[in-house]
Amino acid sequence: MFERFRLDGQVAVVTGAGRGIGRGIALALAEAGADVALAGRTVAQLEETAHTVEALGRRALVVPTDVTVSEQVERLADRAASELGHLDILVNNAGILVDQEAQAIRDDDWLRVIDTNLNSVMRCARAAARYMIPQQRGSIVNIASIFAYTPAPRFSSYVAAKGGMISFTRALALEWARYKVRVNAIAPGYVHTELNEWALSNPQIRDGLIRATPLRRLGTPEDIGLAVVYLASPAADYMTGEIVVLDGGYVIR
Repeated sequence: MFERFRLDGQVAVVTGAGRGIGRGIALALAEAGADVALAGRTVAQLEETAHTVEALGRRALVVPTDVTVSEQVERLADRAASELGHLDILVNNAGILVDQEAQAIRDDDWLRVIDTNLNSVMRCARAAARYMIPQQRGSIVNIASIFAYTPAPRFSSYVAAKGGMISFTRALALEWARYKVRVNAIAPGYVHTELNEWALSNPQIRDGLIRATPLRRLGTPEDIGLAVVYLASPAADYMTGEIVVLDGGYVIR
C-alpha cells in the first residue's frame, strides 16, 4: 500500500524552489523518488537546492525562470520534459507579498502581486498541459494560503491572488479531469520562512500566532512538502479540485 505514496520515475517542476516552502517541497518530492526541475530567479539558491536533491540520489535541473514571462515559463516546461524525460508533476509555489493599506496601494504593486501569485499559475499550468494532456496523466498542486479564508489587513493584493488561485484550481480540475490531470491546492497557515522572517522574528508576533494556532506551533516547509507528495502521488489518484488547509487548526479556532 505504501508504494502508492512513492514518486519513483516521475518528474516534477517546482516554482520558487530556491528557498522556504518551495525548497521544502522540492526536497520532499526528491525523497519520494521524483527528479525535480527547480525554477526561480535566484540561481545561487536554486543551485543549493539542486545539490541537496542530488545528495538524495535524484536528478536536479536548475532553470532560472521569471514566472511572469510566458516565454520563460514555456522554456521551463520544455527543458524539464526534454532533459529529464517527461513532465508529471507541477507545483505552483512562486509568490511575493506586498504590505500596503488598500487605499494606498499603487497600481504597479497590485499588478505585480497578481501577476506573480495568480497569473503565473495559469502560465505554468498551460505550459505543463502541453505534456500532461497528451500523456493522459499529471498532477498540479497550487500553493494558496489561509489568507484566502481569513484575510489579514494590509495584504489585500495577496489575499485577492490566493483567493483567485483557489477558484482557478477548482475550475481547472473540472476542465482537465477528462484528461486524467488532477489539480489540487494547499492553503498553508503561518509557516516560518524567509518570506515572513521580518514579522516572525518579532517574539510578540510569533508567540501571538502560536497561541492562536490550536496545535501551538508554526508550520514548516517540510509540513507542506509532505502534503504535496501525497497530492502528487498515486495515493491521491481519486482526488481533484480540493483545497487542503494545512494550518495547525488556525482557521477553525
